[in-house]
Amino acid sequence: MLLKQLGFISRRLVCFAGMAASIMGTMALAAGPVNYPDKPIKMFIGYAPGSSTDIVGRMVAQDLSLALKQPIIVENRGGAAGALAADAVAKSNPDGYSILFAQNGLAISVASNPKLPFNGSKDLIPVVGVAATPHILIVNIDSPIKSVAELISSLKANPGKLSYASSGIGNSDHMAGELFLSLTGLNAIHVPYKGGSPAATDVLGGQIDFYFAGMPVGYPLYKANKVRGLAVTSKQRYSGTPELPTMLEAGVAEYDMTLWQGVFVPAGTSKEIISQLSASVLKVLDTPEMKDRFVKAGVQIAPLSQARFSDLYYSDIARWKKVIEKSNIKLD
Repeated sequence: MLLKQLGFISRRLVCFAGMAASIMGTMALAAGPVNYPDKPIKMFIGYAPGSSTDIVGRMVAQDLSLALKQPIIVENRGGAAGALAADAVAKSNPDGYSILFAQNGLAISVASNPKLPFNGSKDLIPVVGVAATPHILIVNIDSPIKSVAELISSLKANPGKLSYASSGIGNSDHMAGELFLSLTGLNAIHVPYKGGSPAATDVLGGQIDFYFAGMPVGYPLYKANKVRGLAVTSKQRYSGTPELPTMLEAGVAEYDMTLWQGVFVPAGTSKEIISQLSASVLKVLDTPEMKDRFVKAGVQIAPLSQARFSDLYYSDIARWKKVIEKSNIKLD
């Protein structure tokens, strides 16, 4: 009888121990990864080295690595307007060790391409906004075109003959050009490149007539008097180039576009990791050193919390879907 009682007690203790372990395990999962990150993080950037998004992404990666005390390895996976890098992250393990640094070209791709290999509205989670900077409309320094009005006149006089560059089909700078042509009812030859740097190089060489360059690419060239700046694409003048008019001021009604950039993770990533990444990025953006580097690169810091960046991303998808459908812009 005593042996039976002892056996019963033993079984009950084992049962309680199992329940306790289960509860502790559930609590640990709810609390999230205690030691994140405990190994290097890979940051995917969907654009070529030297592009606007690459320049800003690498600045963030450098300081974020120090804040998280782990190396952040940048991998440029260019192509398809950033969709190749986005696809790689969307399909990666949602453990916080594969992150995406993207720009509004991602929202444009999601809005315009139903055949993407991932669902841009469901497979990626916006984490934190980093920057929101206008494009700068540039021409060759020796170009006879000295204003937006003169560019419009030249396009009217030479329909379908002038060329404009982009860092790739569907990218933000491409859409800046398409929006300009759509609002003015003009035509030009689109010449896509594999990044902003080679696009700007051909403006310098005179092979391209105009280019809505990202600020990290176009701003240093403009400041060095290597290209002529005609306007910026935001509603308000840009602090780094107060002498340049906006496209609205230059006579292109309804024109408004900025290049936003930020961090994404795969769907399924824990809220704790997302919160940690968001807080860490916002912290490094708030340092005098980072602010100084952004100013020198011609980038406008625009820190956005996870909630606000999510609102921007999803509203931008809806906005560009309407613009593309209304204007019948072709992205192929």
